[in-house]
Amino acid sequence: MRPRQLSRRAVLAGSAAALTACSGTGPAQPPAQPADSPETVLLKDLIAEKERTIALYSSLISAGVDDLVPFRDRHQAHLAELRKHVTKPAPSSGSPSASASPSKVSVSKLRELERKAAALRPRQLAGVSPGVAQLIASIGACEAAHVVALPRSS
Repeated sequence: MRPRQLSRRAVLAGSAAALTACSGTGPAQPPAQPADSPETVLLKDLIAEKERTIALYSSLISAGVDDLVPFRDRHQAHLAELRKHVTKPAPSSGSPSASASPSKVSVSKLRELERKAAALRPRQLAGVSPGVAQLIASIGACEAAHVVALPRSS
């Protein structure tokens, strides 16, 4: 009996399989997650910002400044609404604020934080959906109201 000869096609197919197996890449990698849209990136940034703001308010509330509770509660409501617009959760920030530790927080610093946030909101409206624009504008209006409504004696 004569040894069986492999066809050219069989040799090429076997070579391709061997190259794939020896390449070290292993099984095919799952497709990369699509990048977040600019609107989603903005929403995630706003969520992280609100988490830091809430932490700062909470630090003063735990120190006995109870009249800040309604202000913190409004930020918590903003956070809940922002989260409704993001399908993938934003990573929670590890620290309350990169610029101010809770022990150095004062009502005047919160007032300045609110002023800066309110001033930033109009620039964040460009290129977002109407519903998100309305939410951001409403948050900015609330932050501007906080600037004048925060107690002056704490």
